[in-house]
Amino acid sequence: MTGEPRRVPADSAEVLAAARFAVLEFNRAVDDGEPFEIVNVTSAKMQSTGSSIRSEFKVSPAVLSWKRQRFVFSWPCNEIHINVCCVNRFQKRVTMMGEVMCKIRGRKRTCDKHPSRDICPSQCTEGYEYDTAREQCRDIDECALLDDACKGGMQCINHFGGYLCLPKSAVIYISKDGEQVPLPDSVPPVPPSQPHVPPVFSGGPRVPQPSRTIRCAPGFTADEQNLCRDVDECATDSHTCGPDQTCYNTRGSYTCQCHPGFQRNGDHCVDRDECALTHYCMHRCVNTQGSYYCECNAGHKLASNNHSCVDIDECSFSSYMCQYQCINSPGSYSCECPEGYQLQGNRLCQDINECETGTHNCQDDEMCWNYYGGFRCYPRNPCEAPYAKTSENRCICRSQAECQGLPPSIVYKYMSIQADRTVPADIFQIQATNIYSNTHNTFRIKAGNEAGEFFLRRSSNMSAMLVLTKTLSGPREYVVDLEMITHHLTMNYRSSSLLRLTVIVGPYAF
Repeated sequence: MTGEPRRVPADSAEVLAAARFAVLEFNRAVDDGEPFEIVNVTSAKMQSTGSSIRSEFKVSPAVLSWKRQRFVFSWPCNEIHINVCCVNRFQKRVTMMGEVMCKIRGRKRTCDKHPSRDICPSQCTEGYEYDTAREQCRDIDECALLDDACKGGMQCINHFGGYLCLPKSAVIYISKDGEQVPLPDSVPPVPPSQPHVPPVFSGGPRVPQPSRTIRCAPGFTADEQNLCRDVDECATDSHTCGPDQTCYNTRGSYTCQCHPGFQRNGDHCVDRDECALTHYCMHRCVNTQGSYYCECNAGHKLASNNHSCVDIDECSFSSYMCQYQCINSPGSYSCECPEGYQLQGNRLCQDINECETGTHNCQDDEMCWNYYGGFRCYPRNPCEAPYAKTSENRCICRSQAECQGLPPSIVYKYMSIQADRTVPADIFQIQATNIYSNTHNTFRIKAGNEAGEFFLRRSSNMSAMLVLTKTLSGPREYVVDLEMITHHLTMNYRSSSLLRLTVIVGPYAF
């Protein structure tokens, strides 16, 4: 592995393991009570020379005052146990920029032999001592020699050429027959602030290690491959959850949780009053055993989320909610009537009689006539020459010369009807006021029926009925002249009288 630097993935096992060693060793060296936490390896690259491999990476510390740190270290390619050989052999230098340079001294060292000895103890690198019996270097057990080898509640793990300080909850994996043991999926991950035991790096000769029996943390058990596997207490029924609880297996343990809608009260589960804890419902909350439901005020309904309340548009139910106009409002509705009408009850519109209430503007010489939705002002004396007024609504012509060809009398009448009235409809009856023997009366519409809206039906010799034959829209005024012609049979005499009817059609059908 020589040449230009090569980038490796940020989560590479080699770079992550190297990062954890560097941070762990740096923490132990500084010893200021504020350890670093590997939050993220932002970049990493590796470069080899003839005698060492250089790894460079960046990590984010937990202590903000240190800002971002950069760790660089290298190790010899021919080291036997390069995964742990650098422990206890770093030369550390901390600058204001937060850079830590870690270099490992070579394995071989020279020394001057003592004249009385054939062996030079300095030939053993740090972490090893010379065994005179076997005439070779052997590992020093720092954990047994140093009472305070690890601080902060960490446990000391002796290893070849040094030792490790790991959390007491860390799961230890020992390599078997010189091979690296992979971490199984069932082993719980160690939090970033608690470094893993580093894996063995490839690239150099390794000393075979004796097989050891694995020691698993509580909640794990060794399988046939001598790997720690999680114990599913929920499946093996080795939990202590009650009948009103649900067991959930976790890595190395389990938890007991209450059913939805319940909460822990000691060792038991009791109903959780959602209505008292928070505002789940927009209007009203009704608590039930293990659950709840929402209710809305009058005029509202539950939305699709079963929590919010939306207004009910009563006006959209039917066009008969109000006789004229329906006005929707939050939680309710109201009916309105047009000008000239007032609300009767909740939905009907009643005509306002302006002539009775005095809200008209007719003059003294005018009379007020109320119709549906309004009023009209008519002259109190409707008679025009050559007619003269004889009563409130009757005009007669006294001069035969002036009244030649004119009806001798005219009676003025007024009436009002609603618009869009169903037809045919009887609307007005004409009646003879005087009864004579040996006479015959006929009735006709003399004027005002050019469009054929009316028809006069003879009821008897003395009366006739005015019939509405077409639907009328308003507001509009119709003036219809109804004539009664009397034939005197014995005297061979003919006379007529006229009724001038003013029909006022209102603007609405009510």
